[in-house]
Amino acid sequence: MNRQILRVALISLAFYFIFPEIPGIQVHGSFLHVFVAGIVFTLLGWLVETIAIALSALLTIGTLGVALLILVPLWLFGFWLIPAYVLKLTADMMPTYMSIAGWTPAILGGLVMLVIGIVTGGSPSQYRRQATV
Repeated sequence: MNRQILRVALISLAFYFIFPEIPGIQVHGSFLHVFVAGIVFTLLGWLVETIAIALSALLTIGTLGVALLILVPLWLFGFWLIPAYVLKLTADMMPTYMSIAGWTPAILGGLVMLVIGIVTGGSPSQYRRQATV
């Protein structure tokens, strides 16, 4: 739970301080609006990743593993595009508070979100260690 709060706080700070410095990304509103956008980004990110994983599993099972020949390179190449897509989706859902002009600023912002996700992420073994301590 603390990790999720830290992630939303860091995403909100990135929205408020880093994104206005990226040409093509405009953030409007107060920090409260940005915090709500951070929550929306986190929820949409979870939803998009869950759908992508479910579709990958469905394709893998449906083709008896043959789809992995395409899915593995796609995941290796596209893991950094998911935050950019979620960022564009967030901007489209909240146009009065954020606007992104094109995919290049979205990819740059997505890379910032990817770094935040890596910093606040963790392996499942860390969660097990925390639960047993």
